[in-house]
Amino acid sequence: MAKSTTSYSCSACGNVTTKWSGRCEACGEWNTIVEDGGLSVGPKKGSIGGMKGNGIKLTDLASQEAPLPRTHSGIDELDRVLGGGLVPASAILVGGDPGIGKSTLLLQAAARFSEAGLKVLYISGEEASAQVRMRARRLGLGSANVQLGADTNLRNILTTMDTEKPDLVIIDSIQTMWADTVESAPGSVSQVRSAAHELTTFAKRKGASVILVGHVTKEGQIAGPRVVEHMVDTVLYFEGERGHQFRILRAVKNRFGASDEIGVFEMSGHGLEEVKNPSALFLTDRENTAPGAAVFAGIEGTRPLLVEFQALVAPSPLSQPRRTVVGWDSGRLSMILAVLEARAGIAFSGLDVYLNVAGGMRVNEPAADLAVAAALLSARENKPLAENCVVFGELSLSGALRAVPQTENRLKEAQKLGFTRGIGPVGGKQAQVCGIDMAQMSDIASFVVETFGTT
Repeated sequence: MAKSTTSYSCSACGNVTTKWSGRCEACGEWNTIVEDGGLSVGPKKGSIGGMKGNGIKLTDLASQEAPLPRTHSGIDELDRVLGGGLVPASAILVGGDPGIGKSTLLLQAAARFSEAGLKVLYISGEEASAQVRMRARRLGLGSANVQLGADTNLRNILTTMDTEKPDLVIIDSIQTMWADTVESAPGSVSQVRSAAHELTTFAKRKGASVILVGHVTKEGQIAGPRVVEHMVDTVLYFEGERGHQFRILRAVKNRFGASDEIGVFEMSGHGLEEVKNPSALFLTDRENTAPGAAVFAGIEGTRPLLVEFQALVAPSPLSQPRRTVVGWDSGRLSMILAVLEARAGIAFSGLDVYLNVAGGMRVNEPAADLAVAAALLSARENKPLAENCVVFGELSLSGALRAVPQTENRLKEAQKLGFTRGIGPVGGKQAQVCGIDMAQMSDIASFVVETFGTT
C-alpha cells in the first residue's frame, strides 16, 4: 500500500522539507513554512496515489515536423534577439533594472505585433490602464489595436485570456501577480513560481505567446526562483547605463535561436529607436591618438561588434590600489594584470587602474583579453596604439595568446568602419583577403615588445 507523506516549503526561499518548523533552516526566516499537501510514495508502478495516468504518445528522432512559423514585429533588433521573430506558444521572460525601458520596449512591440495581425493583450500589474494609455500617446501609439487590462489576480487574468483568446499576452510584471491558491504575499518565491507555471502552461496549451516582465535583484539577476528561467523558452535581459542613451537587449537563453544575441536601441523622447550600425555608434567621437584606448573587434551572438576599451593608470596614494571596472568582469581584469606582471614583467603595483567600455556596453567575450591588455599598457606607458587598429585575442595564464573564432567576420566589420590594421593571435585566419594588415602574436611578451617597445 502506498505511503502518504506531507511536504512543507518556505514561502520566502522555496526550500522544501518533510516536517514543519517555525524557522526556515535555509534562509532563517520565521513563520514562512507552509504545507504543500499530500504526496503519495510507494512501490506501485505507473501510478500516483493509487491512480494511473494516461500513456504518452512517443515519436523517434527521425520524425519530420513542419518548421515553427514566426511573426515579425518589424523591429529588426527585437526580431534578431528572438531568433527571427515571435514563435507561437512561446514563453519569454524579460528582465532589467528599474527605469531601463522594459515597459516602453514591450508597449512598442505590442503595437507592432498588433499591426502584424496578432491579437495582443497587455496586462499591467503596476500601472493603471490610464497610465499605460498616457505612455502610449507619448510614444505615438495611441491608435494601436492593443487591449489593455490592469489586475494582479492570476485567476482573473487566466479567465480573461481564456475568453479573449489572444495571440500574444504581455504581463507587466510577474512579481505583482497574486495566486489565491498560494498563502504568501505577491512577489514571494512561491507566488512567482506558481504564476509563472500557470502562465507558461496556458501558453503551451492554448498556443498563445506570453511575455513576462521580471524585476531584477541588486546583483542583476531576475528576482525569484531560478526555476522560472528554466520554465520559459527565452530569457532576455535589457541592459544599459543610466548615463548613456544606448540600451542592449541580450538573449541569455533561447530555445528558438542563438543565445548571447544582442539588439541595440537608443533611448529618445519618442521611445526606443533601433540602432542599425551599433559599431559606428559606439565609436562616435573617438580620439585615435588618445593613450589608454583600444578598439576591440568582438562577436555578440552572430553579430560582429566593435567597441572601445578605455583605461586609466595613475599612481595610488593608497596601500591597496583601486581596481575599478565598468562593462567588463573585474575578476578577469585581475587575471590580466597578474599575467602582465608574471609573463611580461610589467608591474601595476602601486597604481590605480580604471577600465571602462565606452557607450555603456557590457562585454563578456574572452577574446577581449588582448584589447584590455593593450589599453592598460597604452595608459601605463602613455603611448597610443597605432592609428585605425583593432585588437582581439584570448590570453592564457601562461601568457600565450589563443586563437578566437570568426576572425574573418571581425575584420570585415573593422574594414567597413575604415580600420586598416589589426593585432591578434597566431593561428587565426589570414586577414589579407579582408584588406587589413594583420600582425599576429604568439604570446603577451612579444606583443608588449613589438607594440610598445617595452621589455
